[in-house]
Amino acid sequence: MGKEAEDQALILATGDIIIDEPDPYSFFEPSREFLAKGDFVIGQIEVPHTDRGEANSTDIPAPPAPPENLNPLKDCGFNMCTTCGNHAHDNGVPGIVDTIDLLKKLGIAVTGTGRTLAEAKTPAIVEKKGIRVGLIGFNAVGPKEGWATSHKAGVSYVQILTHHEPSPRATPGLPSKVYTFPEPDSLEEMQDAIRALRSQCDILLVALHKGMVHTHAEIQMYEKPLAHAAIDAGADAVIGHHAHILRGIEVYRGKPIYHNLGNFVCVTHALTPSGDNNSPERLRWIEQRKKLFGFTPDPDMPFYAFNPESRKTMLARMTATKEGITEFGFVPCYINKQGAPEILKTYEEAKEVIDYVEQISKEQKLSIQLKWRAEGWVQVTGEE
Repeated sequence: MGKEAEDQALILATGDIIIDEPDPYSFFEPSREFLAKGDFVIGQIEVPHTDRGEANSTDIPAPPAPPENLNPLKDCGFNMCTTCGNHAHDNGVPGIVDTIDLLKKLGIAVTGTGRTLAEAKTPAIVEKKGIRVGLIGFNAVGPKEGWATSHKAGVSYVQILTHHEPSPRATPGLPSKVYTFPEPDSLEEMQDAIRALRSQCDILLVALHKGMVHTHAEIQMYEKPLAHAAIDAGADAVIGHHAHILRGIEVYRGKPIYHNLGNFVCVTHALTPSGDNNSPERLRWIEQRKKLFGFTPDPDMPFYAFNPESRKTMLARMTATKEGITEFGFVPCYINKQGAPEILKTYEEAKEVIDYVEQISKEQKLSIQLKWRAEGWVQVTGEE
């Protein structure tokens, strides 16, 4: 990884984290030592961790994970997490509150959910090596039932509008063109929160729960404008979650946008053929998933309900000083058959993932250059 200078800090960020299987430490073992070298280690906690409450959703379920399954995060050096996912409210208020409290007891700063909207928008701020990093997260995919209000627990959010424009052709029933874009007032509220954080930290990171799940190389219409708005308001970098599969990397105004970091540790029997799919709604979703996204989970990985392509994954890697981010890129990873992400330490091991990131970035019309570094990571720059 290389030794950072005393006045430099190493920031590592993972994709979505779901720890809903026994022996949680085993899934982090291949990456634990590497992660622990980071000064700021960031993750997105995708499901509630609680033994209280009751399910609020059965159509795309995220059963709560055991509270103790969060414990490995501390050993890996995680000190900042977002919780603003679409499943945050799946087990009601107890799931939100317990997850926040558990993370804080582990010494992990949390942002993205709260007992009120004001708390959900409260940033996570951590200082190491004299450098203050601020992190704030927003949900852009819903459901609305999970949005926090002044008197209800939930997620911080930015509302996305969908418009269907009928085909101009004369034939009835032709598909409409779908437009998606941030609702202006909601977008301004997001930018106001980012501007308010700017004076409180040296490095400002924005996490966005956004995009389409499971599909190959797809960035929806609203995603680039949303990420650009975050940087225009003062963010030094944007990290995306939710898609459960990698998206490309963009360089906007010299700053990185990781449109989606895919999966990291994501282990659960929910929505797998062998899982606890004891309702018509859950069974129906398993069939719909095949039609919508064109994949079936690997039967040899009964705890991994995701597109097999998503096993190619990454860590976002940034080096920072008090003046800003000095270098950025990613660490190629691969999720093994046991569901544990492995760090790919040599170019030969990492080439398939590097080529994949280059390919999907090109397909998504993101112009970047990639350079393998001897320390075991890929530097990203914008094309000149």
